[in-house]
Formats: sequence, structure tokens, C-alpha cells
Amino acid sequence: MALLHRATVTPTKLELIAGWLPRQRWHQGAAGDLERVAAFRFDDPAGSVGIETMLVRYGSGPVHHVPLTYRDAPLPGCDAWLIGTAEHSVLGKRWVYDAAGDPVYLAALAGAIIAGTGEAEEFVDVDGAGTLERRAPAMTARGTGVAGGTPPTVAEIRRIEDHGDHTVVHVGQLRIVILRRFTDGDLPPAALSGRWDDQPEVILAFLSNG
Repeated sequence: MALLHRATVTPTKLELIAGWLPRQRWHQGAAGDLERVAAFRFDDPAGSVGIETMLVRYGSGPVHHVPLTYRDAPLPGCDAWLIGTAEHSVLGKRWVYDAAGDPVYLAALAGAIIAGTGEAEEFVDVDGAGTLERRAPAMTARGTGVAGGTPPTVAEIRRIEDHGDHTVVHVGQLRIVILRRFTDGDLPPAALSGRWDDQPEVILAFLSNG
């Protein structure tokens, strides 16, 4: 379960992403303002890290896949993946990371692929007193499942490589490929796919031995 608050965030998530995205190797610009296309969340079992996957684009340009983590303190050794900081009107200062460099996200992503699960249910604390209201998902995500697979514990990231349209993260014996822009193709055997509105299913990420 992902617990959300009725709150303001300054600067907004889109403002943070807009200042960061053009500097990424896999960015492909287009005319127009940056807009959110869809989003979903994973659950952090420890309850301390917010995990949100956002799909964004400029105007009629390509959709970019930007997974984020939100933390209440800096993540040691992860400065290269810091997108920026923001003030949350309920939770206070938040450090916002490109989740490709965050072990909590990587464990959640690999776990969803291996277990065959998907996005977390989202509930909004509507009054600050614990009254929860379920929010309909903006998109769905689903892992293929891996027979006999065990969700990994991500303690150390060996290497991260950015390419033209994807990011490769080497974790233990796993190679996690995060597709940053989407192309047509068959679903790999160990993958996470997503769907929103009337769009066809897209591949968000997949695993291979690294």
C-alpha cells in the first residue's frame, strides 16, 4: 500500500524533472511544456522511501520513463542520481532521486518482475487524521513472474550505464534494464510491463544475468 497526503510540493515534481531531464543521455526533446502522461507507485516494505514511476513527455514528443524515489535524508554515495530537493507541506524536506541509483527501488522493481506483481494500491490521507481514501490508479504495471525466482536483496550496485534509450544497472548477478523511451517489441521472459488509457502495453524494464 502506498500512503499519500493531500499536500503541496515546492518545486513540483514536474519542475524538478524538467530541470534534470534535458541533461540525460537518453533525453529526446520536443516543443511544448513537460507534462505527466501517467504514473504508478511501488511499496517500500520498510515504509520509509516513496517510490513513484512517472511517464512524462514534451508536447507530442516521445514518452520518457522516469522512476523516482523520495527520501527524508540524503542517500549516501548517491549524489550523482539526485534530481533535486523539494519541500513537502506535510512531510518536510524531501530528497528526490533518479531511482535507477536507489537500491530500494531496484529491489522493488526486480521483486515485482520475479514475483509477477504490479503497482501498489494508493490511499490518500484526506484529513491528516488517518481517514484513507483509495485513489484509482493512473496506470497499471505487471511483472511476468519468474518460476522458482527469489526477489533479491539489493545491498550494493556494482555499475550503472546510461545508453541512448535505456539504463543498465548491475546488481549482484542481475542485470536490470530500465527502458527510458519505448519501442515496439516482444515482452522479454522476465519483465515489467505497463498500460495506461487506450495505449498498447509497453515494456518498462526487464532482467537478465549480468
